[in-house]
Amino acid sequence: MSLALVQSRALLGLQASAVTVEVHLANGLPSFALVGLADVEVKEARERVRSALQNAGLEFPSNKKITVNLAPADLPKDSGRYDLPIALGILAASGQIAAQRLAGWEFAGELSLSGLLRPVRGALATSLALRAEQPPVRMVLPPGSAEEAALVPGAEIYRARHLLDVVRQFLPAAAPPQEDEGDGWQRLAPAAPAVHTVGPDLADVKGQAAARRALEIAAAGGHGLLLVGPPGSGKSMLAQRFAGLLPPMSVEQALESAAIASLAGRFTNAQWMQRVTASPHHSCSAVALVGGGSPPRPGEISLAHEGVLFLDEFPEFARSALEALREPLETGRITISRAAQRAEFPARFQLVAAMNPCPCGFAGSAQRACRCTPDQVARYQGKLSGPLLDRIDLHVEVPHLPAEDLLNAPAGEASSTVRERVARAHALALARQGTPNQALQGQQLDRMAAPDEAAARFLQTAAARMGWSARGTHRALKVARTIADLAASEQVGVAHVAEAVQYRRVLRATV
Repeated sequence: MSLALVQSRALLGLQASAVTVEVHLANGLPSFALVGLADVEVKEARERVRSALQNAGLEFPSNKKITVNLAPADLPKDSGRYDLPIALGILAASGQIAAQRLAGWEFAGELSLSGLLRPVRGALATSLALRAEQPPVRMVLPPGSAEEAALVPGAEIYRARHLLDVVRQFLPAAAPPQEDEGDGWQRLAPAAPAVHTVGPDLADVKGQAAARRALEIAAAGGHGLLLVGPPGSGKSMLAQRFAGLLPPMSVEQALESAAIASLAGRFTNAQWMQRVTASPHHSCSAVALVGGGSPPRPGEISLAHEGVLFLDEFPEFARSALEALREPLETGRITISRAAQRAEFPARFQLVAAMNPCPCGFAGSAQRACRCTPDQVARYQGKLSGPLLDRIDLHVEVPHLPAEDLLNAPAGEASSTVRERVARAHALALARQGTPNQALQGQQLDRMAAPDEAAARFLQTAAARMGWSARGTHRALKVARTIADLAASEQVGVAHVAEAVQYRRVLRATV
C-alpha cells in the first residue's frame, strides 16, 4: 500500500487537537516533502527519520517520491513529536508494517539518529484530550512522557524506548501487541507517584502574629495578599511558607496543574499533587509573566495554576506586566490572542506580593529613619495602580522585630496545625457553595456571605469612610466570610467584618 495514515496530536494552548499524518509513496524523482503548516523543527524530521530508519536496520524508500501531509493543513505544528508517526507512516506505506493495525492508536515521540525515542512536552495535555475520545484510543509515548500521560485516570498508555519496540507490535504477521515485552514495550499502569509534602515550616517564623493570621485567612478563602514592610522583616520568609498552608489538591486540580507544567516542559513526578510556588524576578516581561509567543506558551501565572504566585519587590515589576494581572485575578483565566492564533490558559493562582513601603524601605520603621522625601514615597507607591490594589484582598503590614523579641520569641505554630484549620474552613465553603469564598459573585455572594444587621451597618460605614469601590466592599465581605468559616460560624458577624476591614486599608495608611 502506497498510502498510510497515522494519528497524532498538535498542542495549541492546553488543547490537543487531532492530527492525521498522511504518508504517500509514489514513483518519480526521489524526494521527501513535508507539508501541513509545519514549523522548522517539524521539517527537520526528514533527516532524523531517514537516519533512524537506516540505523535501526529498516528500509528507507530512498528511490521513491515521499510526501508527508500533516492534516488539518491550517493547524500549526511544532516540536519533534511527529518523528515517530512519520516514521511509522513511511514503514506502513512501504509495506514493512501492517497499516490496518495502526487504527485505534496514536503516537508521539522525537527520534534520535539511532532510533531511540526522546520525550516530548505536553504529554499530560495530550492524555487529557484522549480521555474524551470514543471509542477509547491507545497512545504510544517515549520514556519520560509516558509516565506523565499515565497519571490520567483511564488512559491507556504504552511506553516504547526504541523505534524497533514499536515496529515489532505492528509487523504484518505478528501476534497482537503484547502488553509487557521487557523494558522496551510496556503498558503503564495508571498509578500516581507517591505524594511527599516537603517544604519550609511556618514554625520557623517568630513573631509577626498579624501576618501569620493573614496568611491563614488567605489560604482558607483563596484570597490575594500584599505584604508591606521594611527589608529583613520576614516578608519573603512568610511567602515561601504559604503554599504549605493551602488545602490538599483534588485529582482534577492536580491534573490541570501538571498539564500546564508538562506543556512548558517543567513537570516532574515530585510535583504531583503539590501546590507550586512560582517566583519570577521583577525584571521579567509581561509576556514571561502572563504568557505569549508564537505558538502561545503559558506564563508564570499559568504555571502557578492552583498554586502560589509570589511577586517580590512588587512595584519594581514593569507596569505593563502588573496591569496584565488584573483580568486573571478576576476570572482565573488568561486569553492570549495573536494574529493567527488564540489560546486560553487557566490561571487560578493565589497572589502573594511583597514590597517595601518606600524606596529606602524604612518609612514608618522604629528602627531606622527614612531618607525618602514625600514625593519619592508617593512616586514609589504610585507604581501600583488603584485597580490592581483593589483586586488584592488582604493588605498586611509586616513590621521590623526588635532583636530581643526575635531572639527570645518561642517558635510559632507549625504549618501542619494551621493547614488543618485551613482545610476545615475550606471544606465548609465547598460544602456550602461549591467554590472558595474568593470566587463568590453576584447573587451567590449575597446569599452565602450575607452579614447580620449590625455587621452590615458596620461594613457600610467603613466603606463610606474609606471610599471603597463596589469591588473593594465585596472583597471585604468575602474575607469576612472566610474569617467566619475559620471560626466555624454560620453567620457573618461584626467581629468578622471588623477584622476584614483592617485588611482593606489603603496602602499609604500602612506606612
